[in-house]
Amino acid sequence: MSRRQRIHDLDVTLWVGKSGIDAVTEELDSQLGDRDLVKAKFHRSARAGRDVDELAADLADRVGASVVETRGHTAVLER
Repeated sequence: MSRRQRIHDLDVTLWVGKSGIDAVTEELDSQLGDRDLVKAKFHRSARAGRDVDELAADLADRVGASVVETRGHTAVLER
């Protein structure tokens, strides 16, 4: 299966809400320890005027990961 197909089939396993990225940093770190790709969804309350690209990059920096792609309000991260 191609990487693109794996990303497409991946379910969202991390939801970023009104508590922001601080509240999910440890969870993302844990998930990236168990799997190579994690799909995160950024709810409107988490965005607070920032775009998903910026939030995903900030979150990735905190756990030593990289952003594979962003689409809409969703980002895929890998380490």
